[in-house]
Amino acid sequence: MGCCYTKLMNKSMEVPIASSSPSNSPPRPHPRYHPLPPPPPLTAAPPPPPTVGSILGKPFTDITTLYDLHKELGRGQFGITYLCTEKATGLQYACKSISRRKLITDKDIQDVKREVLILQHLTGQPNIVEFKGAYEDGKNLYLVMELCSGGELFDRITANGSYSEKEAARIGRQIVNVVHVCHFMGVMHRDLKPENFLMVNNDSDSLLKATDFGLSVFIEQGKIYKDLVGSAYYVAPEVLRRNYGKEIDVWSAGVILYILLSGFPPFWAETEKGIFEAILDGYLDLQSDPWPSISNGAKDLIKKMLTIDPKRRITAAEALEHPWLKKDGEASDKPIDSAVLIRMKQFRAMNKLKKLALMVIAENLSEEDIKGLKQMFKNMDTDGSNTITYEELRAGLSKLGSTLSESEIRQLMEAADVDKNGSIDYIEFITATMHRHRLDKEENLYKAFQYFDKDNSGFITRDELRQAMTQYGLGDEASIDEILDDVDTDKDGRINYDEFVAMMKKGTVDFDDQKRTD
Repeated sequence: MGCCYTKLMNKSMEVPIASSSPSNSPPRPHPRYHPLPPPPPLTAAPPPPPTVGSILGKPFTDITTLYDLHKELGRGQFGITYLCTEKATGLQYACKSISRRKLITDKDIQDVKREVLILQHLTGQPNIVEFKGAYEDGKNLYLVMELCSGGELFDRITANGSYSEKEAARIGRQIVNVVHVCHFMGVMHRDLKPENFLMVNNDSDSLLKATDFGLSVFIEQGKIYKDLVGSAYYVAPEVLRRNYGKEIDVWSAGVILYILLSGFPPFWAETEKGIFEAILDGYLDLQSDPWPSISNGAKDLIKKMLTIDPKRRITAAEALEHPWLKKDGEASDKPIDSAVLIRMKQFRAMNKLKKLALMVIAENLSEEDIKGLKQMFKNMDTDGSNTITYEELRAGLSKLGSTLSESEIRQLMEAADVDKNGSIDYIEFITATMHRHRLDKEENLYKAFQYFDKDNSGFITRDELRQAMTQYGLGDEASIDEILDDVDTDKDGRINYDEFVAMMKKGTVDFDDQKRTD
């Protein structure tokens, strides 16, 4: 058996051997072992396509590869402006960083896209900030612009301590030139105000440049514009009637010129509603102090710029040819009354603190707040006409459990119905209710007060004011002095909650000697 087993094992382990005799057939591999094909040559995987930004339509850019970002220069509802240095050249610029998460609606995104296009279109023009470029990453949009280090217009004027019509004309000419350039290049600015003009440097004859084009639009021939835009003191009457064109920019420039010569706005009141009523009323005071000492040429130009009928209003090109505004024209070197500078300081100080407080409140308003307002309008608009009548407003408030009296509802209706047509449209409703939402809600005012009152003492001290304002690039000692002088009514060197609320609810600083009796 052992012999048989050995034979079987030897047989099973036999391997065929190729015949040594010549043959035309090549040797065949064992059927169980096929040779592998050669491996493909090694190649790098293609890089993933760059992420393209939804706002600019360009690949994402890491801004820090191009610029070093430094200290904060200012901050607004949508973002922060930083001082930055271009790595390739060492040149300094201002970089406006806009948070993508705050661009909530399609309209927000379209507005930013349009601002970039308009900055690109206008750059290189005199008195308009130079635009360097726009970049986008996963978190922010960055607009890099010329650095205007000389500060805001009114701050420069009030810091100088003396002032003449000739200086007012030099500044006014640059402001009107911005309007002229914009209109000539097919752009309507729509938000001209002193805060949007910066001095390029600290030289006494520094150029003035317009810096904010966030509400600007390209002018479409024959189009009637209806959006309620701008800032209360500077808004033209036809904007409030929601039927306007480019003439509104001349009106706003006229308001700024009026303030340059008198220290306060031509149309003012204790509330925003009151300011709008004064604008629509159109009474222009050129008789009270300091106007008797101002030249007839200056008053003539202001009257022409603040003409209620936009068709009869002077154009920017015509204003530049006015004898008072022309270079080496008839504007006098005689100093303007120092009371004008004092009033201008008060006006600026009030606006700075209020602006800062509104930023704090705006940052605490959620998207839910705005959604709620939209839904509220829809619920009140029972006939689906996109307008709310007095009856719909009364019925809607009643459903909400409101205890407002008939007269209070009438007042609310009148405050919201800007164009006085007897009904409130969506824009009017949101504008009126957002204004009430921000200012009149006790918790919003208290949150803003607490933001300043860091130690919860119940008072905003000078140090706390300086700390908060420095964070927003507004912390110079002169501004702090002006705010305390104006807001601290009991003169104890600090601002209590009642003084803060009174400041927030006022339309403008109180000029006792300038009150107009109707």
